[in-house]
Parts: sequence; C-alpha cells; structure tokens
Amino acid sequence: MNLEFLYKSIVQLVTEDWKMIVMWIIGGILIYLAIKKDMEPTLLLPMGFGAILVNLPFSGAIGAEGPLTTLYNAGIANELFPLILFIGIGAMIDFGPLLSNPKLMIFGAAAQFGIFFTLCLASIFFPNINDAASIAIIGAADGPTAIVVANQLKSEYVGAIMVAAYSYMALVPIIQPPVIKLLTTQKERMIRMPYEPKSVSKTTRILFPIVITVIAGLVAPESIALVGFLMFGNLIRECGVLNSLSETAQKVLANLVTIFLGITVATQMQAEKFLSLQTIVILALGLFAFIFDTAGGVLIAKFLNLFMKKKVNPMIGAAGISAFPMAGRIVHKMGLKEDPQNFLLMHSMGVNVSGQIASVIAGGLILGFFA
Repeated sequence: MNLEFLYKSIVQLVTEDWKMIVMWIIGGILIYLAIKKDMEPTLLLPMGFGAILVNLPFSGAIGAEGPLTTLYNAGIANELFPLILFIGIGAMIDFGPLLSNPKLMIFGAAAQFGIFFTLCLASIFFPNINDAASIAIIGAADGPTAIVVANQLKSEYVGAIMVAAYSYMALVPIIQPPVIKLLTTQKERMIRMPYEPKSVSKTTRILFPIVITVIAGLVAPESIALVGFLMFGNLIRECGVLNSLSETAQKVLANLVTIFLGITVATQMQAEKFLSLQTIVILALGLFAFIFDTAGGVLIAKFLNLFMKKKVNPMIGAAGISAFPMAGRIVHKMGLKEDPQNFLLMHSMGVNVSGQIASVIAGGLILGFFA
C-alpha cells in the first residue's frame, strides 16, 4: 500500500507538478555552481537549497506560519537585511585607491549605463513604469539596492528581480570576460598601468564617507539610507577606534546576513510564481543590463584614451559595476593572463568601489524619479 501511494505521488508529481521538478533542477544547478565552481557560495548555496525547500509539496517552510516567510517579512519586505548588509560591505571597502586617483570615479559612473538603457528597453515589455524601473536597477549589480528599489516602487516582480540580481552578481566571472574581449584588442588589454600610491591621510579617510553621505543626500535624497549605511560601515573601518567592530561587520555580520538573504530570497522562487514568461523576460533584461554596464565602462575608457597621453587599460572600465570585489578581481586576472607582469588590481579595485557608490546613487535617482 505504501509503495502504491508512493508510485501515485511520483506520477502526480511528474504529470501535474512538473514545475516543482524544474525548480529542483534550478536549485541543484545553483548548488553545483556554488560548490564545484566556487561562485559566491555564501549566496548561491542558500539560494539553491532554498529553491528546493520552498518547492516541496506542502512545504512547511513557507506560508503564513512558515519560518522563511517570517524571515522575508522581517528582513526583506522592510529592507532591513539589505541595509544591514551594506554596513558589512562598507566595512570591507578600502577607498584608498580611489582617493589616490579620484578620476577613477568616471569609470564607476560610466558603468551604470546599463541601468538606463535597460529602463528604456524594459518599458517596452512592462507598461507599468515602476516595474520597468525596478527591473532596470538589476543593472546596478547590487542585490541590496535592487531589493530596496523594487520594494519601494512596489513592483509586482520583486521575486524575479531579486533572483536575477543575485544570480547575475554571482555569474559576473562568466558574463564579463567575453564582453571585455569583444570590445578590446589584445594590445589594449596589455596596457600597463603602474600603480603610484599616494599617501592618503587618516583625516581624509574619515571625512570621505561623511562627505559622500552629505553629497548623496543632497543630489539623490532617496539614496540616503543605502549610501548612509554603506558609508557608516566604512567609517567604522577607518575611524581607528572600532577595530573589533569593523572586523565583526566584515566577517560575521556580512556572512550571516548574506546567508539569511540567500535562503530568504528563495521564498520568491516558488514554481507558480517563478516559472512564467515575465520571469524569463526579466532574466533576459537583467543579463542585458549587466552586459551594457560592462560595455559602458570599457567604451568610455577607450574613448578617453583618444585624448590621453598616458593611456589607461580599458578593461578597468568593466570593474565599474558594483559587484564588489568580483569585478575588480576579474579585470586583474584578465590583465595577468595577457601579461604576467601587468598588475591592475589597485586600479580595478578603485574603479570597483567607485561603482559601488555610483550604483547606490543611481538607485536613489531611480527612486527620486518614480517613487
């Protein structure tokens, strides 16, 4: 009798609930990428396992009393998790390379092109401009920013947007290199940029997060929560009197909140919500946003090279997307592959951290226009 019941359950699952099986496969792929390919395991592994967890028949993990639903309401619906995570990210960031060479901010700003290009494209498929704007912010390459913007604009596609943003962040090592190679020549990729460190005073390091917060608040008031929490984390790092708290924010806090975020995002990966034409379109638009972010940074660098005596390696423009620190590391590794003596890490990380600031401000501008 038990075998007969099991057989009927399997038949029903395959014939009627096949979407659940598809989500199990998607969850398995995310887990594989996390473990085998070491792609953001702290993010993809909980997302993958969560996708399986919420797509089991009669799953007790979701629903009115489900623990994952409770976590979602307590940490994502009210934007608490993204803001806390920004404290940890801010504590990780060293703005020294950027402060040594402020012109790198140009590339961080240029790499936000994909957001506004995708906004135009998304408005064709999604007549509700708030939905289009929420989808476009996937191009910020910043999961917390995507969550905050989509929530505040009350998009009905918050789940797909969150999944796209975090998935593509983890897949940056796959997405960026082909785009960079397509837009650059080998000669350009071999341009050396000797790092000439300039002393940055402690006072400057302390004042920087405070000044950026004030400027962002004046230029894009809607971004003040995101920028403020990011810069507060950096202030903890640079003040010199909260070293233990800074270390906790960088490691324990950031990792813990990332795990909670990953598994909680999975509540929006329920088969009936996730497997739809709209989700496929959102995923495609998110991919376009990442590609054009990368292209925007590279092309601006190539354009500036037309007028500069001291050329920059155009690959560093690709590091302007907010995926920190992955984008910076990718550019550095690509430079070493072309020329083992070409060390681009400090330049690419300077661009990467400027992209982190630019993406948050871009999110604030989107909210200012459409909220």
